[in-house]
Amino acid sequence: MKLILLGAPGAGKGTQAEVISEHLSIPTISTGNIIRAALKAQTEMGIKAKEFIDKGLLVPDDVVIGIVKERLKEDDCKNGFILDGFPRTVPQAQALDEMGVEIDKVIDIQVPDEKIVQRLSGRRVCGGCGASYHLLYKKPEKDGVCNLCGAQLVQRVDDKEETILERLKIYHEQTEPLVEFYKAKNKLTVVEGQEEVADTTALTLKALED
Repeated sequence: MKLILLGAPGAGKGTQAEVISEHLSIPTISTGNIIRAALKAQTEMGIKAKEFIDKGLLVPDDVVIGIVKERLKEDDCKNGFILDGFPRTVPQAQALDEMGVEIDKVIDIQVPDEKIVQRLSGRRVCGGCGASYHLLYKKPEKDGVCNLCGAQLVQRVDDKEETILERLKIYHEQTEPLVEFYKAKNKLTVVEGQEEVADTTALTLKALED
């Protein structure tokens, strides 16, 4: 099965990708991971990507598409794959079509923005041992202090509310149009993200069978 996972930052796509990967024995292809792998292997597209990364620029669509194309040719993709983080835009989705890649299903994990902000902005990380906490779901025994090593808990820049809102804004502008794109192709299945990860997982696995 050839799948695409859609969802805003913080919707829990990564966790669901892991579950589906194990369930169907197919690889998850994450854009960030394959770009890093292409850089390390010094493939033709990896070398092109490095030119942009070294200048602090975003890797352009044609290079990202080239790297994805290289990855999909590998043996482990013969029985299917999960694309997580690609396509990010309608032009990238159109490029996927032009490559002759026939996607079987697109699963969109939908979580309201306010829930995403609550989930991500509540996260705290220990500055000492790296242990993770959450102000609502996994509180430390003592405010602001790690249970394990006693170091101060910090909020990562990525988890600050203004950063999350900016990432959501970009998602709605650039990636959300893919929902209508795949709906028009009759490939889209929506999964409503639940409070409990296991409940979202149950809905995701059911969506694979529909």
